Amino acid sequence: MNQSSPKFLALLRGINVGGNKKVPMAQLKTVFQDLGYTDVSTYIQTGNVWFRAPQVEAATLEAALAAAFGFPILTLVFPQPEFTAIATGNPFAQEPGLDPAHLHVTFLSQPPAAAALKALAAVPAGRERFSLAGRALYLHFPDGYGRAKLENNFLGRTLGVTTTTRNWKTVSVLHALA
Repeated sequence: MNQSSPKFLALLRGINVGGNKKVPMAQLKTVFQDLGYTDVSTYIQTGNVWFRAPQVEAATLEAALAAAFGFPILTLVFPQPEFTAIATGNPFAQEPGLDPAHLHVTFLSQPPAAAALKALAAVPAGRERFSLAGRALYLHFPDGYGRAKLENNFLGRTLGVTTTTRNWKTVSVLHALA
């Protein structure tokens, strides 16, 4: 593989949280390189990996990660153009006076079914807001993520898809690293 291979972002779900499912970033990088992927780089401990490959399947990554670390790790993969569209498409980011620390993106394995989205819209979530665009659910939590009703696990159950959430700062840095 070379620099002309497409670039992808892998987002790992639920690693290095509260001392559970420990995944050292150096070892994570090695797993990707052992698969033949190039230009591999990680960002912070939550499992964000940029890499180049002619093609990639989340199932291939998940199998390699399970073999390397001894537990399953759900992984979402985004081609660079799709991630760029997500990172530049947040409808809340340009609102005047809005604190970017209260913005998050929940990444989805696939767009949710219409019935699931309707069920989410019916959830009494107070001042929390969301906006769906493809495989990204943009979230605004004016009272902070710590008290959010629309947190990652709830969203995954309600929408019936695999989810992983990143704060806006992480999304912005990943976009800059792309």
